[in-house]
Amino acid sequence: MKNSILLLLLTVLFGCDTPSNAQKVDSTTYAINANGKTLSTRFNPPKGYQRTKSSLFSFGTYLRNLPLKKSGSLVKYFDGGTKPNTNVYAAVVELPIGKRDLHQCADAVMRLRAEYLWKQKKYDEIHFNFTNGFVADYNSWRSGKRIVVKGNEVKWVQSATASNDYQVFWKYLEMVFAYAGSLSLSKELKKVDVKEMQIGDAFVRGGSPGHCAIVVDMAIDSSSGKKVFMLAQSYMPAQETQVLWNTNNGKKTVWYPLDFGGLLVTPEYSFYPKELMRF
Repeated sequence: MKNSILLLLLTVLFGCDTPSNAQKVDSTTYAINANGKTLSTRFNPPKGYQRTKSSLFSFGTYLRNLPLKKSGSLVKYFDGGTKPNTNVYAAVVELPIGKRDLHQCADAVMRLRAEYLWKQKKYDEIHFNFTNGFVADYNSWRSGKRIVVKGNEVKWVQSATASNDYQVFWKYLEMVFAYAGSLSLSKELKKVDVKEMQIGDAFVRGGSPGHCAIVVDMAIDSSSGKKVFMLAQSYMPAQETQVLWNTNNGKKTVWYPLDFGGLLVTPEYSFYPKELMRF
């Protein structure tokens, strides 16, 4: 009965199927379930590992239940073109990105965080800093205020009716995408020791350009205590969010070891441990 209630709640909350193996490990081998429609149902933990615990309404559970496009799908750019897959990504997150060149690396991280909070109706927590330090909070936007940018001057102007529908929310996100990025995100988020990593943390290199990749899943070996994690990113030009391959040991897997050493090497970028950050 409890499992049935959990299944129903996850389906209502996140609009996707519930991973039957969410807290269990495939006892035979690491495998990809091509028919899995979410991150958790598509990818099993490595042999001997089980997924770390995550509460029902947490950001971690939201990320684990991200909807995925059909196995083998290519990443789409904002203009409809496709991104070749030369051992870069293992899956594509099925979320619209708009038709402007805005949904890039930092934007994908902010978007996932904002959408989770919006679905949870935690509107007070939806706010991001522009590169110049201006705080763009969603509560002001949904009240009908809009952001006017003139050079380095940014201000709120009451110019619309109050609304909280998704199209209004998306317009807010596009404004954030246009004036925030990896540099502002690197200043806004708090640094976290890699040993304390949680799902929802992100590796952030602030710059022009910099880069970001978000931790979307984790698993632990109960006998050794070793942990592994999964990463997702967007990139330039604006493109769909993708789950990254790890090919560092000559074998393709979506799992990265937490003890990766002094440099985390991903298919299109590398990060230092000190660049792990948290909302």
